[in-house]
Amino acid sequence: MINRQLLQPESIVVIGGSNNVHKPGGAVVRNLLGGGYCGTLRVVNPKEDEVQGIKAFHDARELPPTDLAILVVAAKYCPDYVQLLAAEKHVRAFIIISAGFSEETHEGTELEQRILDICQEYGCALIGPNCIGLLTRWHHSVFTKPIPQLNPKGVDFISGSGATAVFILESAVSKGLQFNSVWSVGNGHQIGIESVLEYMDVHFDPQRDSMVKLLYIENIADPDKMLYHATSLIRKGCRIAAIKAGSSESGSRAASSHTGAIASSDSAVEALFRKAGIVRCFGREELTTVGCIFTLPRFTGRNFAIVTHAGGPGVMLTDALSKGGMQVPSLKGPLADELKAKLLPGSSVANPIDILATGGAKELELAIDYCEKMENIDAIMVIFGTPGLVKIFEVYDVLHKKILECPKPIFPILPSVNTAGPEVQEFLKRGHVNFSDEVTLATALTQIMKTPEPTRFEVELYGTDISRLHKLIDSIGESGYVSPDIVRQILSCAGIPMVPELVSTSKDELSAFAEKVGFPVVAKVVGPVHKSDVGGVALNIRSKEVLGAEFDRMMQIPDATAVMVQKMIKGTELFIGAKYEERFGHVVLCGLGGIFVEVLRDVSSGLAPLSYEEAYSMIHSLRAYKILKGTRGQKGINERMYAEIIVRLSTLLRFATEIKEIDINPLLADENDVIAVDARIRIEK
Repeated sequence: MINRQLLQPESIVVIGGSNNVHKPGGAVVRNLLGGGYCGTLRVVNPKEDEVQGIKAFHDARELPPTDLAILVVAAKYCPDYVQLLAAEKHVRAFIIISAGFSEETHEGTELEQRILDICQEYGCALIGPNCIGLLTRWHHSVFTKPIPQLNPKGVDFISGSGATAVFILESAVSKGLQFNSVWSVGNGHQIGIESVLEYMDVHFDPQRDSMVKLLYIENIADPDKMLYHATSLIRKGCRIAAIKAGSSESGSRAASSHTGAIASSDSAVEALFRKAGIVRCFGREELTTVGCIFTLPRFTGRNFAIVTHAGGPGVMLTDALSKGGMQVPSLKGPLADELKAKLLPGSSVANPIDILATGGAKELELAIDYCEKMENIDAIMVIFGTPGLVKIFEVYDVLHKKILECPKPIFPILPSVNTAGPEVQEFLKRGHVNFSDEVTLATALTQIMKTPEPTRFEVELYGTDISRLHKLIDSIGESGYVSPDIVRQILSCAGIPMVPELVSTSKDELSAFAEKVGFPVVAKVVGPVHKSDVGGVALNIRSKEVLGAEFDRMMQIPDATAVMVQKMIKGTELFIGAKYEERFGHVVLCGLGGIFVEVLRDVSSGLAPLSYEEAYSMIHSLRAYKILKGTRGQKGINERMYAEIIVRLSTLLRFATEIKEIDINPLLADENDVIAVDARIRIEK
């Protein structure tokens, strides 16, 4: 319900504004005046005749009609003020700074609901309660500092926490990151983060609007809305990065399967961000660093030149970039030789290019010029500080000029923010950003590089038999884990291959099956969840007699209901699982199988349904991908088949929300086939 009165109010009233700028009511008035608000500013304060040069109204009933009201009074008074202002003063937008609502008590929840109902009745926009306010180029309706430099091409920042927003702004301002708007949505029950993204998407104008969005999220109330509008904005050319706080789970839960142990709400968030193309960050320094990178020209390559006058930072940056999958290629050939000849004696051009501590503006300009000519360099990183012996305005003048002229992105790493404070500040005032820590920069670049492009929304069936799937689920009487036979039938609806098997309580029937498919075979107990933990798996059974003995032993295991016999096959053990998360849908996981999935926790997640591109991205993001690809003379797995099974399973789940948990572990894979060996499915009807 974002409207003109919220974004471009012709008149604003601060309820609770005061002369004390050390309190929120006074600070809001100060920031509105300092921000150059051009409309009519009014203040209601029963104890003051004048507030910061503005004639004060003693009673809100004395006010003329007003567009926007900012409430900085105790929570218990807010509903009555909203009622009065909306009904009698035609206020159609509210920013409620006050706390003490649904974030604190049941009584506060009731107060907040009254406000929401009034806003709904009169068609009013509501930011808050429990927020720091809204900061735009039109009006600075916040009570906090810092107030960052605002311009149309700065970033849009949306936060679910007011205090955290302040700390993120502190981090951003020190880097020179500029803003177009800052939204602190507070409790966000009318206008939340998803609603702001929706508005920015629906009203997007590439000539007028910011192309960068930074988010701090504590709760995703509407994942579908966030996914749709974030994806839409990114497809329009925007770039989005976000922190989702609360990623760890408090306490512990009994794991019913591998998937249940690993999948969590955080897996769902990770999957949502990957699907949308949102760069995920884990701290405010990383978020603001990513935001700074987004303000530089885009580039797709991974080859960096490092120009430095200090060896250590260059080495640390090289290590960090290499760890993140980027390259710092060796510079050789005529251009490198020519550069070395022009630099000071003892300089190195191997990359990092070390122009020595005695190198200055001339040497820096030479190095950048030659890097610009080198075809195997996609971007340039410049590390330049000072021990405080000389002023380096001239060096930063060169850097400023080269950033504007060079077609390749230049990343300025200026570590001497104290010793060369005036020089760095002058550089930032020219509209640049500063990455004062080289390793933080490399970490942020890694996050950007590994974030996939947003996926398409079209759902394909890939041969999934939806009609048969629904009949199978309808035929299941009770909720819980289904029988191995039903598991096979459900997976066959998606065309997922499974190893030949038979489940029976008859020793003779299982022996006959083993002879038919051929020894060796595997025997597994049916009933217990973790078969290996109770001795319920026997491998490489090569005779009828051994099979019979294993059958007798397994039927004595507590909770055993039958024995399963499978043809024994070999290959790399893989894992695919999925868990249904409320509001998000099915989170699909993949990784190495067997015991490794729980021990190493090296899994990648995606949100069903998945495309082939998403499945490949999930596989490639695994730390164990080198094993899957083949290493030390061993052949890799059939990656195409693995991706196909992931896609087919995700498509099946798209049409079966009754499946709450599925665990296919292991799948055995070689260069030719990927076959499911064991699976469990839990259904809730």
